Amino acid sequence: MENKVTFHINNMAYTINIDDKLKDEITRYLSTDKNLDTKELLAAYIRISQEHIKLKDDIETISNKLPNL
Repeated sequence: MENKVTFHINNMAYTINIDDKLKDEITRYLSTDKNLDTKELLAAYIRISQEHIKLKDDIETISNKLPNL
């Protein structure tokens, strides 16, 4: 199911339609209750990027352990 989520960034409102799972992930790092500044957006992006890189490395490690066909 899709939800509308509004973020207030640099005193401007941005409403986006996102799926439930994505909403949970995004709101882990970005608050919808307060105005966010660019620094907070950058910090959230870096945290998510770090998680993505770790997940990618974990998948690669597991993939390398699988037998080649």
